[in-house]
Order: sequence, then C-alpha cells, then structure tokens
Amino acid sequence: MNPIDLRSDTVTRPTAAMREAMLLAEVGDDVYGEDPTVNALQARIAADLGFEAALFLPSGTQSNLCALLAHCERGDEYIVGMEAHTYRYEGGGAAVLGSIQPQPLPQSPDGTLPLAQVEAAIKPVDPHFARTTLLCLENTWMGRALPMDYFAQARDLCNRRGLSLHLDGARLYNAAVATGVAAGDITRHFDSVSVCFSKGLGAPVGSVLAGSNDLIARARRWRKVCGGGMRQSGMLAAACLHALDHHVERLADDHARAARLAEGLRAASGISVLGQHTNMVFFETPAQHLPALRRHLEVHGILASIGYLPSVRLVTHLEIDDAAIARTITAFQEFNP
Repeated sequence: MNPIDLRSDTVTRPTAAMREAMLLAEVGDDVYGEDPTVNALQARIAADLGFEAALFLPSGTQSNLCALLAHCERGDEYIVGMEAHTYRYEGGGAAVLGSIQPQPLPQSPDGTLPLAQVEAAIKPVDPHFARTTLLCLENTWMGRALPMDYFAQARDLCNRRGLSLHLDGARLYNAAVATGVAAGDITRHFDSVSVCFSKGLGAPVGSVLAGSNDLIARARRWRKVCGGGMRQSGMLAAACLHALDHHVERLADDHARAARLAEGLRAASGISVLGQHTNMVFFETPAQHLPALRRHLEVHGILASIGYLPSVRLVTHLEIDDAAIARTITAFQEFNP
C-alpha cells in the first residue's frame, strides 16, 4: 500500500522530468557568481516578479533571515504577525543573529495585519525605543491568499511612515493561482520577496530572495555569513526552473483536491472541518481522540501531522492524486472514535 503523506507539501520528491533537468544542468561556482543555471533562475525570478536582482538560497528560512538582515541593522525592529512563519517558526534567527527585535501583532482571520494596529506599533524616534524599519507580511498564510487590495494599502502605509515592506512568499504561486493573477501583480508592492521552491512547486531544495541591487548585494554577504554559499548549485536551480515551467498551473489541482478532501471530511464522525484554503485543510477533533486517529490513519497508510492540539492541518501536493484523496476520505469516514 503506497503511503499518502499529507503532513506538508515539503515532502514532495523530484519528478522523473525534474531529475532529468537536474542531471543535464550546466553548472559553475555560484559563490564566484559563475553558475549559469543559478544566474538564469535569479534573472528569471527578478524579471517575473518585478525586481532588479535575486539571490538563490538553500532554504526559505535562510532567505527570510537574509532579507531581514539586509533590511535592518542591530537595534532595529520589524513588525510581523504573531502566527507568521518569520516570527514563530524560524528559530528566532533575526533576534539571535541580527539583534533585530520582532514586534508581533495578532493577525486577522484572513491573514492580514490590521494597518491601524501596525501604525500604532511603530515606535517613536527616541533613544528609548528600537527603530521600526520593516513590515513583514506572509502570503499565503495558513493557506489563505491575502486580499489583493490589502497590499496597496500596506505599501501606502510603509511609504508614509518610512518603512520597508518584505513578503514571505513561500507559497506565493499558490496565492497567485488561487487569486487568478500573475505573481508579479502581488510582489510589485514589496521591497523584497522570498519564494520557496521546495513546497508545492516540488523542487528538492531552494528559495529565491528578490529585491533591489543594493539589498541583494547585502543579502549575498549575509548568505555567506550564515553558511549558505553553495558551489555547483545549478543542479538545484535547474529543478526550480523546471518547477516554474511545469508545476505552477497545476497548483490548481492541489487546491481542487483539498476542497474535495474537506467536503469528504465533513461527513466523517467526530471530525469538524475548520476551513479549506488553497492546498490546506484544517480540522479538529477532541484531543482525547487524537492518538486513536493517528493509529487509525497509520493502519491505512496515511501520514498526518497529528500532535497534542485538537486542530490538524492536511496539505495536498503533486504526489497526492485523486485516488489518494478518495482513500483518505474513506479512512476518515471509517474512523469511529
């Protein structure tokens, strides 16, 4: 029985066609700036998303970290969502390595940060306070594609108050497909954006940070400081280029399958579907039922991130087909807590 892994879209493995593209990639030493495939990926992302330059990094965490280090100095502050990845799930890197203070704010149910609260959180120019220099947003957030009109409003606030604006766009292309716009229509409002290729796009490794020439020059130095300089990394960049060519439009299939999964779970006993957004389904069940549910799913060859919280996230991706969705729905509907 083939396993069905719904823990995350990070579990995807390179397709045969992607492996072939990696094998044939032309490579050089990227630390010297001489890897032609890395350079092609960076140039393409910069052009597609409307920036002067871009930088290939090993991970989304390092990409966001280098962005924060490039935007901020020691003693600066960035405003961020309390449930945002850059604040909660990246090891506190900006504070630990950059002496950059986060100012977390509660997110609205749609993933936005209320701009009145953002403005109220900006510190006065006074030696008593950290210097507020950056606003960091995330799209998608818990699968939610943020409203398009919100970005222009956030940009206006940042312009008025002298802040830079960074986007953690780990799942930027999910947001673009769900919204029906080009990714560049989202990113044009930002000073920098981080895009991850090892989630729904299906590459094994890699994220790209895009921004101005000056910002990317600073980020390149920080990439080296953080140990992220890679040599013949064109084989990895080739996977990302393949994903851009072949795996963006198909994200709509993941979204449709997630919607079908959510509908099937609504008929399962003891399961309460909290919502479905792009390729993610959220449900809850009483905490005392979680161990039994985990064992039940494992018997059926289904992997899910079931911990100690009653809320559980299921994520569709390119290795989850229609048959996997049907099998998962059947398993949930057979669960008898």
